[in-house]
Amino acid sequence: MTTTQTQHLDTKDCIAPSGVAHELTDSVMPAKANFRKSKTFVLAIAAGALIAFGAQVSLTVMTGSESISWGFAKLIGAMTFATGLMMVVLTGAELFTGNVMMTFSVIERKTSFAKLLRNWSLVYVGNFVGSMILAALIYFSGTSHNSHEELGVMGLTTAYTKVNLPLVEAFTRGILCNWLVCLAIWMASSSRHVIGKIFAIFFPIMTFVASGYEHSIANMYFLTNGLFLKNTPAVVAASGFTPEQLATLSVKSCILNNLIPVTLGNLVGALVFVVLLFWTAYLRDDKE
Repeated sequence: MTTTQTQHLDTKDCIAPSGVAHELTDSVMPAKANFRKSKTFVLAIAAGALIAFGAQVSLTVMTGSESISWGFAKLIGAMTFATGLMMVVLTGAELFTGNVMMTFSVIERKTSFAKLLRNWSLVYVGNFVGSMILAALIYFSGTSHNSHEELGVMGLTTAYTKVNLPLVEAFTRGILCNWLVCLAIWMASSSRHVIGKIFAIFFPIMTFVASGYEHSIANMYFLTNGLFLKNTPAVVAASGFTPEQLATLSVKSCILNNLIPVTLGNLVGALVFVVLLFWTAYLRDDKE
């Protein structure tokens, strides 16, 4: 490929990796840090709900999958879940796991640490609110009774499994998840076309979901959904869970056993394997 062709590719079709690093650091992330609080919070609510839509459709398509292989069922669920992040990116919603990359601009002193913490706090809470709103709407819609309660059983089983993960597993799955989520956002940022952004998001997100990694914001929905379903007699009866098993699914266990270790893992995955790696490769070397 000639130099002219390379320049044409970078400016017309996509941005070179070093260009993505500079754009995120110099313009995208500082702009997010300077949003007014109300705008940040509203966009965070939107992102929580959009990720929850992706989570719910993944549960739906995996329901009644006993006739196909476990791996193929996971693949179908993963492919549909990717819709959530596509909607977040293309609508400009604020997602906590992606905003961990704001540390690029903090390292480069384009954003203050105080603004970083303000953004993370507002976005994390807003994502939780959006997730709970959608969980409530879906619960009252009655769709958990679909397929003779099987959809509800799938949701309840998912939540039960998540709160009973060993802490080390929850933490490491969180690392692996947000490594891929931030790569998806990085790659989408490199494309100048909507279809390019969609494909850039699709494959990393499909990989993380099919592999069984843990995403804190998606889990806000899965766990809230499970708490609703725990109090739905028809779903509980169809699930076969004992009262002792259901007792492990509580607000306390959702927070301590899953959300805290997964969130910490998501932070480490983005900070170490995306921010630190690409800052070293593109921003530090550019200075030198």
